[in-house]
Amino acid sequence: MAHKKGASSSRNGRDSAAQRLGVKRFGGQVVKAGEILVRQRGTHFHPGVNVGRGGDDTLFATAPGAVEFGTKRGRRTVNIVRTVRQEA
Repeated sequence: MAHKKGASSSRNGRDSAAQRLGVKRFGGQVVKAGEILVRQRGTHFHPGVNVGRGGDDTLFATAPGAVEFGTKRGRRTVNIVRTVRQEA
């Protein structure tokens, strides 16, 4: 039995691309409807007021306003607080 492996390519060199998960819009930032707020696997953050949840648990704004993070019943939630427009 040979103790040396034949002259072939190494067994290294494989890696997967990162999934780019995480918070995309932070507290206080103003967003438009449809903007992605959080990319996640599972419900680390739960949708709150004016926030929807996609099939892959992505949270997105359903209305324009400012992002607000908080807790409700012990769960982390993301809300959109509608901004009041100043009429001139």
